[in-house]
Amino acid sequence: MKFPSFSRPIYRALRRGFTLMEMLIVLTIIALLMGMVIYKIGDTSEFGKREKAQTDVLGFKQLLAAYQLETGSLPTTEQGLSVLWTKPSTEPVPNHYRALLEGEETKDPWGHLYQYTYPGKHNPDSYDVYSMGPDGIPDTADDIGNWPDSASTGN
Repeated sequence: MKFPSFSRPIYRALRRGFTLMEMLIVLTIIALLMGMVIYKIGDTSEFGKREKAQTDVLGFKQLLAAYQLETGSLPTTEQGLSVLWTKPSTEPVPNHYRALLEGEETKDPWGHLYQYTYPGKHNPDSYDVYSMGPDGIPDTADDIGNWPDSASTGN
């Protein structure tokens, strides 16, 4: 079938495709959008790390309650959270011990070991279990622990 001669220039114009300038504009817009998405993911990542640390602290609270129920006492500051993995070698050594966790000691999302003090600085009648936060320094504003307002204010 032969097309009439007046439609051939239109057909050729449709076949040409995109110009170089149009392609550069589209690629620039895509690059800008990807940059914005990556920037937002970075913010979400830090929020996620804080949430994971808070969840881990709550888990340690439950494990320490189970340890206290089984042994009759909380671990000392020197024994620390390691009693959840291995039997303590310093006093008080429980008569009936069962490891509550397997594997190695858990690190926070920033790669630091979780901290434990008994009696606690923030909970003098109990204990403090906490992550040292992104800076890795204890007793700073970014610590995430089992005391009131540590999640919202960083204390």
